[in-house]
Amino acid sequence: MPPIAENRRARHEYHIDEKFEAGVVLQGWEVKAIRAGQVQLTDGYVVIRDGELYLIGLRINALRTASTHVHPEPDRTKKLLMHKDEIRRLIGKVEQKGFTLVPLDLHYKGGRVKAEIALAKGKAQHDKRESEREKDWQREKGRLMRHKISTK
Repeated sequence: MPPIAENRRARHEYHIDEKFEAGVVLQGWEVKAIRAGQVQLTDGYVVIRDGELYLIGLRINALRTASTHVHPEPDRTKKLLMHKDEIRRLIGKVEQKGFTLVPLDLHYKGGRVKAEIALAKGKAQHDKRESEREKDWQREKGRLMRHKISTK
C-alpha cells in the first residue's frame, strides 16, 4: 500500500537508524479527513512524555462536512501506541545516545492508520550536500544508461 502522507524532509535532515510502526489514536472526524487526503506530516516530530509517545505537528484539515457539534483542532497532539518494552528501549536510546524520534509516514494496515517512526540522528550540513550529490549522480547515471540503450 502506498503511504497516506510522507515526511520526505526527515530522510534529508536525518540519518535513519531504526524504523518502528506505531498505532495512532484518532478521533472520528480525523479518520474521515485522512481518508479524503487532508493530512500533512512535513513538520511532525515525536516527543516522549511520562513514558508515552506523542506525535506533534501532524496536521489534519477538517472536512467541510464535519458535524456541527465537533470543533476540530487541526494540530492536535496525537498519542502513539506501542508495546511498553519497545517504548522503554526507545527512551533509553533517545536519552543516552543523542538520537531523536521522527515520523516517516502514515499508512493503512488492516484498515487502521499506522505511523512509521524512526530512531534518527541529525545530519551535518556537509552530509546533506554529499547525499544530494549522490542522488544527482544516480539520476545522471540512469539518464546515461537510458541514452546508451536507446542509441543501440
